[in-house]
Amino acid sequence: MQVSQPTAPVRVLLFARYADLLGFQTLTLVPTSVPTVAAVVEHLRGLPGGEVIPTHPLVALNLERASLEQVVSAGDEVAVLPPMAGG
Repeated sequence: MQVSQPTAPVRVLLFARYADLLGFQTLTLVPTSVPTVAAVVEHLRGLPGGEVIPTHPLVALNLERASLEQVVSAGDEVAVLPPMAGG
């Protein structure tokens, strides 16, 4: 099976505390290879302020809950969500 490289950027969305600490709500990544959700999270964790994002955060891929092992394709949207409380 051949995996092609993305031809379009991946959009990353940050919310609440993560957006505040990293200083942005959206980021466009142009992967050099086909990444996983985990690779996107690791990229974010490497940015200034990104150390607050846990290694296994709540993540959605194209509006559906995602595992870190899922492949991110060109044009996908990855949302990294902080822990939520409510009641």
